[in-house]
Amino acid sequence: MTRHRLLVTGLQGFVGTVLTRRVQERPDAADITLVGLNAPNEPMVDIRDADAVKAIIDQVKPTALIHLAAIASPRDAANDPAEAWAVNVMGTFNLAHALRSKTPDARLIFAGSSEAYGATFASHPKPLREDAPLQPTSVYGATKAAADLMLGQMAREGLNAIRFRPFNHTGPGQAQAYVVSAFARQIVRIERGWQEPVMKVGNLEAARDFMDVRDVVDAYLIGATGKNTKITGAFNLATGSPIAIQTILDMLIRLSESAITVEQDPGLMRASEVPVVSGDASAAQETFGWKPVVPLAETLTDVLNHWRAMADTSPDALR
Repeated sequence: MTRHRLLVTGLQGFVGTVLTRRVQERPDAADITLVGLNAPNEPMVDIRDADAVKAIIDQVKPTALIHLAAIASPRDAANDPAEAWAVNVMGTFNLAHALRSKTPDARLIFAGSSEAYGATFASHPKPLREDAPLQPTSVYGATKAAADLMLGQMAREGLNAIRFRPFNHTGPGQAQAYVVSAFARQIVRIERGWQEPVMKVGNLEAARDFMDVRDVVDAYLIGATGKNTKITGAFNLATGSPIAIQTILDMLIRLSESAITVEQDPGLMRASEVPVVSGDASAAQETFGWKPVVPLAETLTDVLNHWRAMADTSPDALR
């Protein structure tokens, strides 16, 4: 019997796919069993259905639950707030409540978000620590803040929960709704002659704390499989060094041999744009020995090459 039985929501998504690959690459991969809700040949469960969630927790009896599933796009959450609250908050509650009642020794690894801090980025010194106020400005951020606070309260009553608050993370396979992937997709379209050599962009002055998704996933796995099973609390996942979106774009364009013109598109501007977002992850480093290690240049190269491969194998995804 494997030592770690990890039940993962959202295993088929961007982060979940990377998590699967990282587990396979680990030297102790044989000690880890992944069970993905709603993955092929795995249980189909709507996390909004409390009874169904209890049944699957009782069936799987996980040593840890990594909760990735969410309405994860701020735009999608804004377009359907009721769905976002139902999935991101009540779905999280159902999982936590079932875990505490059915497998109380299991850990809950919650994939929160730096968007929970919201307006605090504008009013507090950066990089932010975990004790900074949660003042979300978007529907998505509000749902993540609410779930985070809820799990913190449940942890005081015995829930074995680690609340990670990852800052911006990207990598190959991320949806084009996110800035790095959107830039890379446009560049590849230009390289293939499927788009005029003009990139439409939003606010390039904003600075964000970017990491590679592989670093974020490694933190989740450390939390889920680490020897200290009594760790609870909130932990930022960040570099502490924000980088301007303009710099990200410049780096990506330099990786292409095409001559590209950049034009700002008002339709891509976010009304509640925070100028600078940055997090202090010293607590995660001190507690778990975690720190981001993948260089940004490597991440951007991998994202660009992913879209180039997509252009070869699935060109309709770019046309």
